[in-house]
Amino acid sequence: MSDPIRTTARLLPPALLLVALPFYLDAFWLRIGLFSMAAAIGAVGLGLLCGTAGQLSLGHAFFLAVGAYGYTWFAGDPGLGLPPLLALLLAVLLAGAAGGLFSPVAGRVKGIYLGVATLALVFLGHHVLLTADSVTGGFNGRSVPPLTVGSFAFDLEPQLVVLGVPFGAEERLWYLGLALFALTWCTARGLLRGRPGRALTALRDSETAASVMGVDVARYRSAAFVVSSMYAGLAGAFLALAFRRVVPDYFGLTLSVDYLAMIVIGGLGSVAGATAGAVFVTALPLLMTRYADQLPLVASPGTTDGGVGPTEAARYLYGAAIVVILLFAPDGLHGLVRRLRARLRRRTGPDRPPSATGPGPAPAPTPSASAVRTKEHTP
Repeated sequence: MSDPIRTTARLLPPALLLVALPFYLDAFWLRIGLFSMAAAIGAVGLGLLCGTAGQLSLGHAFFLAVGAYGYTWFAGDPGLGLPPLLALLLAVLLAGAAGGLFSPVAGRVKGIYLGVATLALVFLGHHVLLTADSVTGGFNGRSVPPLTVGSFAFDLEPQLVVLGVPFGAEERLWYLGLALFALTWCTARGLLRGRPGRALTALRDSETAASVMGVDVARYRSAAFVVSSMYAGLAGAFLALAFRRVVPDYFGLTLSVDYLAMIVIGGLGSVAGATAGAVFVTALPLLMTRYADQLPLVASPGTTDGGVGPTEAARYLYGAAIVVILLFAPDGLHGLVRRLRARLRRRTGPDRPPSATGPGPAPAPTPSASAVRTKEHTP
């Protein structure tokens, strides 16, 4: 079986499951899925920057805010009042342009120095969001105009019923999120498997060796920062559509740290790992908030009990998960799953001798004792 067919066969069942979920899940679980999709889009971009290019960024929340507020300004009133689909595209380009303005710094600074430089973006951006009232709405934020494509709106109106299931805003945004995430997945995988991915990997491993092989170090560093910023802008715009309101306090340093936790837990340099880490970090506090009254040592929201709040408890848990990952699985959940799959394949798969004549029908097995033992373990 060829690789494209094998990949399609592996991805088709989960894709069909994701398509069918809005017909069975209620709004709470759909919101978790929407927030997880937005986080996965941003985490994939940060994974390209930190895991593949080897650059540290603590300013991812700034570019998320650019995408969220950019879409709101381009499509809203006060604002330019542009068609929402065009506003979404312009918001992504605006985030990329913001990354491009910072790219000269990213092209010349690395390591902890780049992390400190990007940290300044978060505080600067938060100050601008609070003071530019006419654009951002100040402390109270702004309502987000719904996305419309032609006459179809990703909102409650007009009413829509599909196979007897009413499709509200969450159901409609679910399929938009799937489309945006599929676009993110395909483009990121294409970058990693193509020449840019190989150049960024060589740059991460050794700048000297990469420059000897003809890699323009400053150019590729800057390009990685711009691409990561565009992914963050797309994630921010979709997050604004899911929240339906944007406020400055959400786009703080804590959000940047959450995204770093996502890619560390999932596995640096892996698209699938960044996705898994994003789902874990995003869904955990929401689940703990809903089931706080059933969890020990966790206080329900709005109560004065002596327990830990669900959000703080979730941060403790995925902080502990980071420690465990760094100690026992430095390549994250993706690497752990890959090793377990390889070990399972070695244990269950029969030993097949290679054919001396190349591709063609395999020779008949000889009735040796080892062959008989192997066949006994074959399911």
